[in-house]
Amino acid sequence: MDWFSERVLSNIWDKLMSEKLWETIITASIKITVILIASWLAVRLGKKFIKKVFLMRMRSPLDHSERRQKTISKLLQSVISYGVYFSAIIAILSILNIKIAGLLAGAGIVGLAIGFGAQSLVKDVITGFFIIFEDQFGVGDYIKINAAEGTVVEIGLRTTKINGSTGEQFIIPNGSIGDVVNYSVNNSKIYIDLQMTTDANFERAESIIKKYLDTLPEIHKELVAVPVFLGVQNVKGTEVTIRIAAETLPQQQYGVARTIRRDVTKLFEENNIPMAHPKMMFYGVNGNEEGRNE
Repeated sequence: MDWFSERVLSNIWDKLMSEKLWETIITASIKITVILIASWLAVRLGKKFIKKVFLMRMRSPLDHSERRQKTISKLLQSVISYGVYFSAIIAILSILNIKIAGLLAGAGIVGLAIGFGAQSLVKDVITGFFIIFEDQFGVGDYIKINAAEGTVVEIGLRTTKINGSTGEQFIIPNGSIGDVVNYSVNNSKIYIDLQMTTDANFERAESIIKKYLDTLPEIHKELVAVPVFLGVQNVKGTEVTIRIAAETLPQQQYGVARTIRRDVTKLFEENNIPMAHPKMMFYGVNGNEEGRNE
């Protein structure tokens, strides 16, 4: 090894063993550790604070305002995470004596170049902002967007996630969201049709149904008011269609409708009120027709 190489190695070794260098490394390590711990605590405490504030504002489980508060709460928690960690990265770069101004200038040029090819991304973010700002729908809502229908599980500034009724998940870019049908904002209404025969005692059937409907609000808290017996809806051949209308809390109408159909059918059987059944006609060889209930 020549004299020059020995001197270079000697200088490197002296620098590595320099007290000033190790003092700088230890000081920077302590500062970076403190920044990381402080950032983690800030994010954790910030998320808890936001969650607590919004929980205090929430009312009933099906309150329309709660839906909006959940959506904004999750969005604010994400914003806090991004903001705090971004600030931590800037602080760490400053400790390492990396020129932030140069990086930001370079990032601005690269961002400008990328921006021309990322117009759809910008559109997604802007649309997501207006969806949240205008409260078009929120987390927990049952909605329909194009072919996607289900419960909203997450709304971000770029995408919206919907869980379908059979387990599938739809991830929809916000920029592609057009017409939205929200089933969770207003109370749901349902019409229940039942068939009777034309020779049934209609007045007696009406009395039994109305008496039964009056008892439902105490049993089913999903009902907004007492269901209404609307009377005869249609007459076809030997069948009479009667209709019952009910109003429930959002998305609660299906269970109530099933219960009313079951109970009214049972009441008709107990009170010997004949219900209409489909008939199948059989034709004999001699042309005579016979009817049988199916």
